[in-house]
Amino acid sequence: MEKIEMFEPGLDDGLEETGGLGEAPAAEKPKRRCFHTWTVAGKEHKLKLTTRMIEALERKYRSNILNLITADGLPPLSMMLTVIQAAASPWEHGMSYEKVQATYDRWCSEGGNQMDLLSQVIMPTMVVSGFFTERQGDSITAGLEDAEDLL
Repeated sequence: MEKIEMFEPGLDDGLEETGGLGEAPAAEKPKRRCFHTWTVAGKEHKLKLTTRMIEALERKYRSNILNLITADGLPPLSMMLTVIQAAASPWEHGMSYEKVQATYDRWCSEGGNQMDLLSQVIMPTMVVSGFFTERQGDSITAGLEDAEDLL
């Protein structure tokens, strides 16, 4: 019987140190904000997806997160809350899904809603996490706000 090898993602084996990824750019790009901050009941929650968390979400949903968030219509609430959990977990110890649900409930009692969750929390988190440039994020958010006005 033939043995099937399982491979880990990445290219770490067999690569030599080259000292970098090439020439430094002539002019430095502006840096991204470090986090998106979601303030609920006076508490600030730092949100940013790390590579490890992005990969965990991709494994869970078996798809690129960008495809799930930008698909037609509003993403399911459970998916958005799971993205928030993943984005907050590295910065807030013990951030469980139940804590994210309770935070969302408090946010809704302060006037939040699912459409605002997408435009004001998820999309800015995607921007600081490297999915979009600031300009692209602003454009997407403006489109979401226009769609909300039509509802």
